[in-house]
Amino acid sequence: MITGGSTRRVHASGRIYYGWYIVAVGFIANVTSSFALASTLSIFLKPLTADLGVSRGVFSLLRSGEGLISASMAPVVGTLVDRHGSRWLVTAGALVAAVGYLILSQVEVFWHFVLVRWTLVTVGDALLGYMVINVMICRWFIQKRGRAIAFSSMGIGFAKIVMPFLVASLLVSLGWRHTWALFGALTVLLVAPALIYIRRSPEDMGLHPDGLHPEVVAQREAARPLAPAAAEDRIWSRKAGLRTRAFWLIVAVFGVSSVGVTGLNLHVFPYVTDLGYSAHGAAGIMGIIALTQLGSPLAWGLIAERVDVRRATLVKFLIQAAGLTLAITSDSLALVYTGFFFYGVGLGGNMVLPDLMWARFFGRLSMGSIRGLGFLLIHGFAALGPPFFGFLFDWLGSYTLSFALFAVTLVISGFLSLFIIAPSQPDAA
Repeated sequence: MITGGSTRRVHASGRIYYGWYIVAVGFIANVTSSFALASTLSIFLKPLTADLGVSRGVFSLLRSGEGLISASMAPVVGTLVDRHGSRWLVTAGALVAAVGYLILSQVEVFWHFVLVRWTLVTVGDALLGYMVINVMICRWFIQKRGRAIAFSSMGIGFAKIVMPFLVASLLVSLGWRHTWALFGALTVLLVAPALIYIRRSPEDMGLHPDGLHPEVVAQREAARPLAPAAAEDRIWSRKAGLRTRAFWLIVAVFGVSSVGVTGLNLHVFPYVTDLGYSAHGAAGIMGIIALTQLGSPLAWGLIAERVDVRRATLVKFLIQAAGLTLAITSDSLALVYTGFFFYGVGLGGNMVLPDLMWARFFGRLSMGSIRGLGFLLIHGFAALGPPFFGFLFDWLGSYTLSFALFAVTLVISGFLSLFIIAPSQPDAA
């Protein structure tokens, strides 16, 4: 275990800044959190709806409920991160989620499955998920925040690459019950690195963000042509944040688009198989999206360190929309793959750019509280996606209209991001 004093000596000697240990734990936590993702649940959709006797629309309500519960917890969790750090939250979340996965392996009826997912799994994932991880990382980094969040978020991309093929194989060899039990055992492995390495902030260890003196940070900030930003160390109350235009525009930009993201995540696997392609072909599509999410966050993080994060967000949405349009208008599997490749490149920006925008405009010390409230509202939108896609499919027998509407909202969200301006400081808000 590395103490504060030894960390100062390590950094002084030009070796590893302790913040990168925090990023490494974040990577592991994001891999673990992927067990609860809609894209993972998507692979279970057909066997679960068959075994438990529910329609796709009704099954989709499960994910909407999870989104609403997670969103309702976000303001409280965000405040806890600001006040106490992430160490015990991540540890508790891993243990709670692990118990939930183990119980899932034993359920016999759909409402039991829903109850466990809505309580243990959702609560555990909210405590160890990317919001907690990214808020933690934003305290440790300013200049290198984009790449730090990107490296951590690559855990989600890594898991999404592995997950479709892993789960497809496990479902064949073990069945869905034992697969959930295995997820529970793997989740417990997160506890040790969380307890050993997570620390609240660099100041608690006698360090500065990025390992740089504040004067150096100020000089570099002045030299970069970025959007005006809030002071990193100013404290925002939720009331002050709610009175800013920036807060509501960030919520609108990422909230409206999240309706389509969550809907597609849950329904992309059955969408591809409904087109007549095999389960492994559908898993390949999910793998393509995941592969781009593994590599593209770092590119988005580096871009956002050098250019206005609002312009980076516009480009991200336009790439995503173009890729989705190509995917849903093509008859060739190769073009479908190509379209989802570009969709995934754009989607990878979601792992980095929203948190960079929150931190850029509201600073690092209040990010948990402000981001948590924004998370609540954004995920209120996101909860609409799965049932919208599911019930529209039940009505029309096709996903085409829902996917097309999603492409339109991506373009709208992209241009809306250009209207976000730096808010007044909290004492003037």
